[in-house]
Amino acid sequence: MAVNLLDFDLDGLAAWCEGTLGEKRYRAVQLFRWIHQKGGADFAAMSDLAKSLRAKLAEHAQVRALPLLSERVSADGTVKWLFDVGGGNAIETVFIPEEDRGTLCISSQAGCAVGCRFCSTGHQGFSRNLTTGEIVGQLWYAEHRLRAQRGLAAGERAVDNVVMMGMGEPLQNYAALVPALRVFLDDHGYGLSRRRVTVSTSGVVPMIDRLREDCPVALAVSLHAPDDALRESLVPLNRKYPLAELLAACRRYLSAAPRDFITFEYCMLDGVNDSPEHAHALARLAAGIGPGGEAWPRVPCKFNLIPFNPFPASGLVRSPRERVAAFAAILQAAGIVTTVRRTRGDDIDAACGQLAGEVLDRTQAARRLAGRRAVVPIAPSPARPTVPAQATRNAA
Repeated sequence: MAVNLLDFDLDGLAAWCEGTLGEKRYRAVQLFRWIHQKGGADFAAMSDLAKSLRAKLAEHAQVRALPLLSERVSADGTVKWLFDVGGGNAIETVFIPEEDRGTLCISSQAGCAVGCRFCSTGHQGFSRNLTTGEIVGQLWYAEHRLRAQRGLAAGERAVDNVVMMGMGEPLQNYAALVPALRVFLDDHGYGLSRRRVTVSTSGVVPMIDRLREDCPVALAVSLHAPDDALRESLVPLNRKYPLAELLAACRRYLSAAPRDFITFEYCMLDGVNDSPEHAHALARLAAGIGPGGEAWPRVPCKFNLIPFNPFPASGLVRSPRERVAAFAAILQAAGIVTTVRRTRGDDIDAACGQLAGEVLDRTQAARRLAGRRAVVPIAPSPARPTVPAQATRNAA
């Protein structure tokens, strides 16, 4: 089968061109630019490549895009694409247009094995890791489709901010992730700043350390609780990598990070993790004080509070707006930069935590998660109306 050139970062492409085609590195650079800067997939149209090279490429390689299954556009301009990755699996990619940037939310796995309580992807289970080409292919498609739709001139970007916050845990697909990040960052590719590429993780500590050494980009950590007991019930990975270890890894990461802080993501769940006591405990963690008053690693950070986007299988409810504001005020009073994420694309199930795609689950996630539903206390006030659950397309 012809090799998919989207699977290579520039060094990998140069090595393949030399080893398979007998071509020098500068030819790989030309080819890399055609693919990523111009969106080229037809070797015959790559006019500054020698005819002999184009013939060899046609014989041995292809630029294999992900088959598009659907495109949906939200009332707020958010776009969600559903891509077929074979074997009964489909993944979702989301573009969020903003005044100062265009953000692309990219998936790294077909499903997710972490199984966080508040995430629709985790409830669908896990099938497999994506290849580097399948990760890069999401940006390749989005960038060049949006450029064409918007009539952008050469050199103008449609996507200038990439977040690995789609389906999957990126650091559990490390071997495919790092070459993809290098394509995003390469000046011959998409030329994104390290500050504009973010990897979001639920806390795979050894891989945080490896990422610091191999390809440090902005880091976002799904925190969601100020203590181990609560976090374990929301983020099962905490049993393996508890908070003290996670915060120590975050502190180490800052030595190479492009930003001088870590972003902590915190999904606001009514009656679960949204009390003033939880906010004060988070402020103590940020100050380097553990739950028992012990000294913990102090991590310069900002908090991003995320209104929960309901789906039926979760059994969870979004925190009221007033409580989110009060929670943020406590953190801000402690001197912590705190933002509240504006929900985008929820009318097309493209908001945070709603991506589900189609996953041929190999992990029996639905049964495992159903058994854990009673673990997390949920105590919304009966006098306060709750936010109605919005069904994701594939929720059972």
